[in-house]
Amino acid sequence: MSKRKRNSARNKNTQNSAVSESQLTRKDILRYATPEQLKASVDHYFSRQPLLTPRLKNWEEDLPANSEKQVVPGQLIQVTEINDIWMEVPRYENIMWGLAWFGIIALVIPFIIVIGMSIEIIFSQDFNLSNGYHVGIISILWGAEFFLLSMIILFLRMALFVPRSQPVRFNRKRQKIYIFEHHRKAWNPWAKWPTTVRVFDWADIHGEISHETDRFEQGFRLYGAICEPGTRKVTERVILNYSIYYIQLQRELWSHWCQYMQHQPVVMDPLCPPPGDGRPQKKAKSLWPEALDRESRTAPESDF
Repeated sequence: MSKRKRNSARNKNTQNSAVSESQLTRKDILRYATPEQLKASVDHYFSRQPLLTPRLKNWEEDLPANSEKQVVPGQLIQVTEINDIWMEVPRYENIMWGLAWFGIIALVIPFIIVIGMSIEIIFSQDFNLSNGYHVGIISILWGAEFFLLSMIILFLRMALFVPRSQPVRFNRKRQKIYIFEHHRKAWNPWAKWPTTVRVFDWADIHGEISHETDRFEQGFRLYGAICEPGTRKVTERVILNYSIYYIQLQRELWSHWCQYMQHQPVVMDPLCPPPGDGRPQKKAKSLWPEALDRESRTAPESDF
């Protein structure tokens, strides 16, 4: 073949290649894309600079607006209830609740020993309240008893009365979310531990992800930033889902919530069922104020 013919054939192949590439659909591009290209495309979809002020501590990325079309397939991690009106997702703290029972067992024995020592000293023949040494020893033992009793009560309250899940409810008819919160005073067993339900307009919620690296919680945490209507000025932030290892799961979870609130078809089955026998979930449900419990599970027309 002559040089002129070879150049002509090469130009023809190049033109045919260009034409075939121009005729590729988006589905074809995704079909032949490598995993690295797909990941880069998804990462490019998420914000690389904080959009809201003030900036979230340990900010990782901003999620697409909840009114936008979501390109990431939605997927629930866990769900308690989902229907055409409302959806409830559990929200579990990264706490090893079994340690509360271990703490109770570990403290009961020294508590009994200290009480026995106090009784023995008080009822001994040489005990004298005018003796400063005896008074000092009794004061120390009573202080130890009070401390041990306080810790036992703390662990008992955590084991028996703190809801494991503090759920979030999404009402697609009212376009509101209801966030259940149990306010535990971490080291004060004698204080009240109230529960509240906070209500927000879904339109005012902006999704953010942080990267947590402390020793109690590691991974990616999903936040809901509440902004002043029509602005990017954050008034407060709430944790919508505690840390998990893979950021993609938080993206899929946010995408599912957005699609659900946009009245789009969504996957109803979660990745995994809620842990436990359901007792903590029932406990949390019983703490909802009656009016908000009904509102969060009904459509607006039921108010009349």
